[in-house]
Amino acid sequence: MIKKTVKATGLSLDPSIDEAIDKVVLAIEKFSDVNDESILVDIEVGKTTNHHRSGDIFRAEINFHSKIGNLRAESEKDELFGALLAVKEEMVEALRSKKSKRIDFVRRSGLRLKHMLKGLPWIGGK
Repeated sequence: MIKKTVKATGLSLDPSIDEAIDKVVLAIEKFSDVNDESILVDIEVGKTTNHHRSGDIFRAEINFHSKIGNLRAESEKDELFGALLAVKEEMVEALRSKKSKRIDFVRRSGLRLKHMLKGLPWIGGK
């Protein structure tokens, strides 16, 4: 179960923005440990400034806190939903990389233990 907090700066949250944020949290939830109750996701969306001549600039930021570590992703785009999509992809890639590194470490450790039990010298590599 992921606990989420949402903060909006310079705009009001309407149902379509809430739905987009829920999709972001659902994508992040796929990479989380089911038994980890300490997962906290802070999502901040908003308009950066009002002085741009060419249009508004929207910002989306995700801070992910859990027992595997703290991750952060940020994006600025000319559309709010584009910024949410970009920040979601960045966070999913960071979580995928973190999970891959953790699995690789376990596999390398297991291979080293296997060689040690067989009495073979550890050469390294794959």
